[in-house]
Amino acid sequence: MPKRIILLIIDSLMYPALEKAVGEGTAPAFQFFMEKGAVYPNVVTSFPTMSVTVDSSLLTGVYADVHRVPGLVWFHDEEKRLINYGSHVRELWKLGLLRAIDDMLYRLNNEHLSQSIATIHEELAAKGKESASINVLLYRGNTDHPLRLPALLTLFKPFRTRRKTHGARLFTYGSFARIGPSKQNGHFWQRYGFNNRFSAQELIHLIRTDRLPPFTIVYFPDMDKMVHKHGPMDTKGIAQTDKQLQAILNCYPSWEEALRDQCWMIIGDNGQAPIRADRNKALIDLRRLLQPYKVMALKRGVQNDDELVLAVNERMAFIYTLDPQRAPLVKLAEVLQQDDRIDVIAWLEGNIAHVISGVRGGTLMFRPGGAQIDEYEQRWDVQGELGVLDLTISSGRISYGDYPDALARLYSSLTSHRGAFLIASAAPGFEFIGEGSPTHVGGASHGALHRHDSLIPMIVTGTNSAPKHLRVIDLKEWILSLLEGESDETRRSNG
Repeated sequence: MPKRIILLIIDSLMYPALEKAVGEGTAPAFQFFMEKGAVYPNVVTSFPTMSVTVDSSLLTGVYADVHRVPGLVWFHDEEKRLINYGSHVRELWKLGLLRAIDDMLYRLNNEHLSQSIATIHEELAAKGKESASINVLLYRGNTDHPLRLPALLTLFKPFRTRRKTHGARLFTYGSFARIGPSKQNGHFWQRYGFNNRFSAQELIHLIRTDRLPPFTIVYFPDMDKMVHKHGPMDTKGIAQTDKQLQAILNCYPSWEEALRDQCWMIIGDNGQAPIRADRNKALIDLRRLLQPYKVMALKRGVQNDDELVLAVNERMAFIYTLDPQRAPLVKLAEVLQQDDRIDVIAWLEGNIAHVISGVRGGTLMFRPGGAQIDEYEQRWDVQGELGVLDLTISSGRISYGDYPDALARLYSSLTSHRGAFLIASAAPGFEFIGEGSPTHVGGASHGALHRHDSLIPMIVTGTNSAPKHLRVIDLKEWILSLLEGESDETRRSNG
């Protein structure tokens, strides 16, 4: 009988900091899992490197061109409005707090995540297998669950009717929907249960009541904020998360016993790049950079004379032109190219992606389906200056450097939603700001295509197999195969 799988997502977990914490002796639970299993330091996450996009890829096994969740912030071309799932309260307030909450709580999973691709919860349900989702931002499944919203919210029209959301069979979403009976760690001053303690508490309840289903996925959010503030090598967040892992392991007669019937997977969701301490240098103000053009104000929404919309995802941004005649993408790209803090600028012309850089000269052009094959067995037609994306091609084989799986990740983002837009990705040390954007000067940030943002560790116990490739999008198929009892995948080296 296949082992049950418990997948723990640790926000902003990175291998160098994890290695440091283990070396310092402050992460005994992490150390235990690492010693008892396989460690993969460099799994490639999706792009933009924001939790909602990564979670969508993890659940569906595809990039954003198929799952249709483009980023934390993006412009809905049909509705002519900016979607924001929770970048900063300043931005949410200006956009309309109630609408933003509705997007977060309901539309993200039930409308924006594409219905054309099944999530792992939906596929397991179709096979008669239960699954659990605890505090994961993306959770769509086949079971209806009412959301218990705070009384204050129910005073407003959009939330007066008790809407149901579609989740995994066993479903926790903060204190809005929980599996266990305890309200501890779920109060409003504890972010309504969206914290590590509540996540661990709910998983512990499943273990102690012997209700663990074949597949359980749990999200631990707290470390993101700590890394943002203190930088990528901060280990305090790892030590604090480790305490929750210890509490989970302590549910069993021994830690060894925890491994017997379970396959444990521990993974990050995105890396973070350090941000310089000099505010004037660290922050790329897109409104100032694109000053000749009229940028949509968040509070007013799209007006007739607006030319651009900015959707800032920390170290990545979508820049939309509302008038391709007055503000053509090529001209916008040329403006951005003057700034050497922006290392990737990309847009589509027909089905061909064009890429330039503020750091490196030349233009790279590519599209899917050519004669060149990359390390993930994907075919491409690549022309122009390879150095723009740090590519090398030898005997028709493409290798990646500073931008892992760059062609697929960038192309998927360019085709993730409708609209005329370009993508800008910042070099390490810098992040974008628009109107009301969060900033992380002297700390760390993510969102970009660069390897700092894109490589995450994975620890796996209880199986000798490995995914086909070390990418987030390859995990779903692998997990489903493990739950079917298949173990014929080749185990990869720990490098």
